[in-house]
Amino acid sequence: MPGQHHGSIHLFRLAGVDVFLHWSWFLVAAIEIESQKGRYSSIAWNALEYLALFVIVLTHEFGHAMACRQVGGTANRIMLWPLGGVAYVDPPQRPGATLWSLAAGPLVNVALLPVFYAAVMASRQLGWAQAMPDASMLVRSIFWINLSLLIFNLLPIYPLDGGQILRSLLWYPLGRARSLMAVTILSFVGIVAFFALAVFSRSIWTGMIAVFMLMNCWSGLKQARILLRHAKLPRRPGFACPSCHTAPLLGAVWQCAQCGQAFDTFESRAICPHCGARYPTTMCGDCGRFYPMDEWVVGPGLEASRIKSRSSL
Repeated sequence: MPGQHHGSIHLFRLAGVDVFLHWSWFLVAAIEIESQKGRYSSIAWNALEYLALFVIVLTHEFGHAMACRQVGGTANRIMLWPLGGVAYVDPPQRPGATLWSLAAGPLVNVALLPVFYAAVMASRQLGWAQAMPDASMLVRSIFWINLSLLIFNLLPIYPLDGGQILRSLLWYPLGRARSLMAVTILSFVGIVAFFALAVFSRSIWTGMIAVFMLMNCWSGLKQARILLRHAKLPRRPGFACPSCHTAPLLGAVWQCAQCGQAFDTFESRAICPHCGARYPTTMCGDCGRFYPMDEWVVGPGLEASRIKSRSSL
């Protein structure tokens, strides 16, 4: 996955989301457009088809971003690069919120299917195949591009949308950590199949996609192991993260940014006992979000419903 800003160009800002384009996109675009030369009467049509691909990808990523915001998450950046796009979304760490943030992307492609199909039917009725063959082929190609992206993204392989949607569904019965562990392990089978397909078809791009999935799947597996270790640690009663509703760890697991000493921020009420540094917000070790100490406190009646037990992780 490309860096968040390194080697990228800021294209525009829409609805509070900054859209970046990685420099390698231009190199790959030139190669791909030239390789498809001959499909149309002019190479300009090849360029339009390639641009249409990334307009669909961008729309898909905006679906993720808007859905994430709808459930109270953060989403303010999208990166386009040769293998597709990445929406940097941070939904609340709850299965329902995560599921909606992930499913919204493919649902955009589903919503576009009847639109593009209607365009194909209209082009046939208007006789574009004879009068404007290039335009007719472009409309058909866009329909199949959108359908192909939908099918590809729904493959149950982590980190594709399908794999992450499966993880969100498994989150309900298995918990956060075990669902991620199960999906990443299952995904290795699909990744092996992608490598085999790349060798059989001698496709560099398929091989690059397989490598990308392997790297992210391995990172997901390591994250699952960390979450499982955290699940075995004791939790402090009476407090819960306002976002993911998980009780904080019990013990000196926070490090002071000024003196470097470890301390229990909930025991000292967000004040370092070593140097006296005060912290206006405290980070959740599970979802990574920051909240004032007062927002962590839960009443006796709410504690049972808001604080997750360690077994649910």
